[in-house]
Amino acid sequence: MQTGWVIEVEPYRERPALVAGAELWTRTAEGGEFRILPDGCMDLMLIDGALYVAGPDSRAWTGEAPRGTKYAGVRFAPGSAPAFLGVPARELLNQQVLLGDLWSPNRSRRLADRIRSAPDPATALDQEVAKLVDTPPDRLISQVLRSVRDGLLRGSAGVSRLAGAVDLSERQLHRRCLDAFGYGPKMLDRVLWMNVALDHARTGLALADVATRTGYADQAHFTRDVKALTGLPPKLLLS
Repeated sequence: MQTGWVIEVEPYRERPALVAGAELWTRTAEGGEFRILPDGCMDLMLIDGALYVAGPDSRAWTGEAPRGTKYAGVRFAPGSAPAFLGVPARELLNQQVLLGDLWSPNRSRRLADRIRSAPDPATALDQEVAKLVDTPPDRLISQVLRSVRDGLLRGSAGVSRLAGAVDLSERQLHRRCLDAFGYGPKMLDRVLWMNVALDHARTGLALADVATRTGYADQAHFTRDVKALTGLPPKLLLS
C-alpha cells in the first residue's frame, strides 16, 4: 500500500520543479481515455508507486487509466533529460519504459523506495531528481531552443543558418538534435510552435489570428499541422 497520496478535487496540477526549467506535476485519473500531445519534453513519472520514463513524442497518443490512478512527474525541459537519464532521446522516441530498464535495477529500486516512503511522494520525487542532476546546461541545446523561440528555423534555410552558427554540418546538427530531443530541428520547431499556437487558441483567440501570430502561412496550414501531429483538427482537439 502506498502512503502519502490524497485524491484531490483537481485532477491535474503543476508547479515549477527544483530542477531549472522543469515542472513538477500531479494527476489523479478520472477514468476513461486521455490524450497526450507531443511537446518536446521527457518525463520521469511515479505511477502508483513505480517509476517510468516517458520519452519524447512525435505524435499524440491516447491512454486509459482506472479512476483514482495517481501520477506524479518531473517534466524536463526539452533536451535536458538525456543527460540525467544517460540515454539519448532518440532511443526513447514514442516510448514509455520503466526506469529500471535504463538504470540498474538496484539503483532504480532504491530511488523508488525513497520516494514511496516519503510523506509526500511528489515532493520527494522533485527533491530526489534535483539531487541527481549535476550536468551543466548544454550550450548547443540552448542555442537550438533559442533559435526555435525566435522563429529562426522557419523557412527553407533555417536549419542551414543554425548549423553554420554552431559550426556544424546539417547532418551533425541533425544527429545532435536526435540525441537531445528525439527528433531533428525542423520537427522540434513544429512541435514547440504547435504548442505555443494551441496555448493561444485556448484563450479564445480566433484560429486565423492564432495562425498569423505564430508564424503559420494561414489557418489551413495551422489546421493541417495540428492534425498531422495530434490526429485531430484544432477545433475538435480544443472542444
